[in-house]
Amino acid sequence: MNQQKIAQVLHPTSHFSVLLSPTPRGARLARLLAAEWMRDHEVPYGVTEAATQVVAELATNAATHGRVAGRSFRLALLGHEDTLRIEVTDTRAETLPRIQRTCPEGDSGRGLLLVEALTDRWGTTLGPVPRKTVWAELDLPHP
Repeated sequence: MNQQKIAQVLHPTSHFSVLLSPTPRGARLARLLAAEWMRDHEVPYGVTEAATQVVAELATNAATHGRVAGRSFRLALLGHEDTLRIEVTDTRAETLPRIQRTCPEGDSGRGLLLVEALTDRWGTTLGPVPRKTVWAELDLPHP
């Protein structure tokens, strides 16, 4: 059987950016749009699955904790040759994300634990006022 390696289509400047409403519907749309963009750019399956979950968590946090009436949040995906970067920007810079201890019976509080487990790096960048960007990077496998 003849097997071929599939080359990744991510170019050094592959970008996707969209403004979404800070609602559960906006968070769901962020996840769906990100998954479609990654399929279109032939991001490897394992990275796509992890990145889709990360987008879901960060977008949900933006819609829940970063929500300001009348202000959208921004999802950006930046593809580089060896890294996929996810950025979610909201307008609540005063509420920085932090990993919290969770109660085993609790219904929430595990999102950033998942982000930490699924990504190679993540963090927060402030500015311009009143914005903050929570970013996460996943290393892409070399063909």
